[in-house]
Amino acid sequence: MTEVYMTFLSRTAYAKSKGWSRQYVGKLAQNGRLIETADGLVDVDATEQFLGITSDPSRRPASTSAQPSPISHVIEPVNPPESPSMVVGYQQSKARLALAQARLAETTLLETNKSLVEVAVVDAAAFAAGRMLRDLILSLPTQIAPELSGMSDPWEIEKYLVASLRRVLDDAASMTAADFDNAIHS
Repeated sequence: MTEVYMTFLSRTAYAKSKGWSRQYVGKLAQNGRLIETADGLVDVDATEQFLGITSDPSRRPASTSAQPSPISHVIEPVNPPESPSMVVGYQQSKARLALAQARLAETTLLETNKSLVEVAVVDAAAFAAGRMLRDLILSLPTQIAPELSGMSDPWEIEKYLVASLRRVLDDAASMTAADFDNAIHS
């Protein structure tokens, strides 16, 4: 049977045992990385384990392993600031930051290359194009009514209507393409 000795020290004694300043230990407590009991004593074993999990691996001495050693028995602190499983590790935070920066750089590059446009610009251009097409088609009867009134052959009327409608739609397509190009690239 293995006996586990729990060590509880005051902040000052803990700082002296580690060779750290009292202020640094206070900073660890403020950042929630110091595990203390209800009466304010530092739980040395739990704090060491917690610091090992949450420390910056680039600041570890070369002699220590990057993998924390397995502990057979962990003593739960009375008032833990956060459980170690809820704390995001340094590598995970670094990876998230790198991913966010890469996505931002990609978005900026696409905007610079004009491959990506703002939704509001496209919506405004589409609305303007739809309104213009509607107005052109609704104005068609007043443009062709005088000429249609003089025609009596159904084949000639159909040919004239198709030609007029095609002309209006072709004009709308060319104007819409130019408007979209100006809206997107401006």
